[in-house]
Amino acid sequence: TMSLREHALSLFRGALGTVRPAPMLRRALKLQGDGCPQLLVKGQAFPVKRNLYLVGFGKAVLGMAAAAEEILGDHLTRGIITVPLGIQESLQRAGMQEMLLKPHSKIQVIEGAKNNLPDAEALKGAVAIQELAEGLTADDLLLVLISGRGGSALLPAPIPPILLEEKEKLTKLLASRGAAIQELNIVRKTLSVLKGGGLAQLAHPARVVSLILSDVIGDPLDIIASGPTAASSHSVQDCLQILTKYNLLHSLPKSVEMVLSSSPTKPTAAENYSHVSNIILGSNTLALEEARRQAEGLGYAAVVLSAAVQGEVGCVASLYCQLIQLVCLRFASLGAGPLGEELRGDLLQLAAELHIPGLDLEQFLQALRGLGPNRPVCILAGGETTVQLQGTGKGGRNQELALRVGLGLHKAQATGGSSPQGRCEILFLSGGTDGQDGPTEAAGAFCSPGLVAEALQEGLDVEAFLRNNDSYTFFNQFQGGQHLLVTGLTGTNVMDIQAILIRAM
Repeated sequence: TMSLREHALSLFRGALGTVRPAPMLRRALKLQGDGCPQLLVKGQAFPVKRNLYLVGFGKAVLGMAAAAEEILGDHLTRGIITVPLGIQESLQRAGMQEMLLKPHSKIQVIEGAKNNLPDAEALKGAVAIQELAEGLTADDLLLVLISGRGGSALLPAPIPPILLEEKEKLTKLLASRGAAIQELNIVRKTLSVLKGGGLAQLAHPARVVSLILSDVIGDPLDIIASGPTAASSHSVQDCLQILTKYNLLHSLPKSVEMVLSSSPTKPTAAENYSHVSNIILGSNTLALEEARRQAEGLGYAAVVLSAAVQGEVGCVASLYCQLIQLVCLRFASLGAGPLGEELRGDLLQLAAELHIPGLDLEQFLQALRGLGPNRPVCILAGGETTVQLQGTGKGGRNQELALRVGLGLHKAQATGGSSPQGRCEILFLSGGTDGQDGPTEAAGAFCSPGLVAEALQEGLDVEAFLRNNDSYTFFNQFQGGQHLLVTGLTGTNVMDIQAILIRAM
């Protein structure tokens, strides 16, 4: 029989495969008919003459553009994409030719946004995209490829007379005063030509079709890459409120004051976007659905917990540990006893504190009760946790989450005497779908209570590694790093995926 590790790896790879740019585009985009050809996008038809243009921005857009150009062929007139600095060379080095454009491509590539910050090169790309959009007519069709991660930094076009440096300085100032990412995005959108629906408005009256790879919990169209083709749900009032909240309203550059005072007070009405179709091509939800399908194929009773797991990594680890203990109680036929009730209560309280959207624990526990006693269980979840950095070690949120779950389970086993966990084989996997977790070559890690027990026997202080945010060093020096999840660059990104596999021993 395959090991749990092999199963978990196979599920992770299956989930990734479904959100890789090429297969994702081929599923969604088709060209049909010879006489008067049509572009079919997820069932919607758009007539195509020789009037098809393409623009794109974000980390995964290079692979999306390569696949789109292959599908569109001669129908594509011209394209411009802006991608992170150095990405073509990285993909070339990794031998990922399918993610690169062909030598005589009609798509111009502009690399910018070093360290994911808007810079002069990104501005050059944004201006080129703006000019292309402004030149379109009612007969044209504009295909927009959007990848959330990095998309916002790659499309900076401040409303004149604001300079890029002024907008950046204001954003940094807000961040230093504790503004949340949502607040930063509202301010950026208000001061931008292309964000907050600006690109779609400039392309009018052309038909705009946006294909979107989401890296944001809940897939809100106006937040992914700051929503260049979606109606913004925010107005200039929201921006002024944020600037007031952080005490910046009276120290703004003149240019920003000018733009704010002349901005329309209401967001553009939704009917002004009737020429736009926004289509989510890939998301965490889609990746988890594929993993669930594969887990069932391997014989597991598989449940997707939520695609919106967020919160501090320690709290999320506790949630997972309690879930695992409940499943193990069920294997030991003790689920209905006092220990099961206590765990259930703790679990519901923790879930309420974490405010995870779409998480219905009652429904999950109900599903758990209906399972056959010896059927292996696979719990899947996705989203993005946060880590409070205290140490100077190496690692990322996925490796730290895996180590915390392993340690939590080990502790529960050690204090539980004849713990029902002892009758289960358990594996936890957490990985970033972009193939990167923190400043390491790992995408995440596999962990089990047994691994932690072994590490403690060898004299390793697991808690010290966690205090120093040094999960990578732990996994790397232990058993030759075989518990690290290493995928290399994937060319896609839909946040993180977690898989919990449990079977009776």
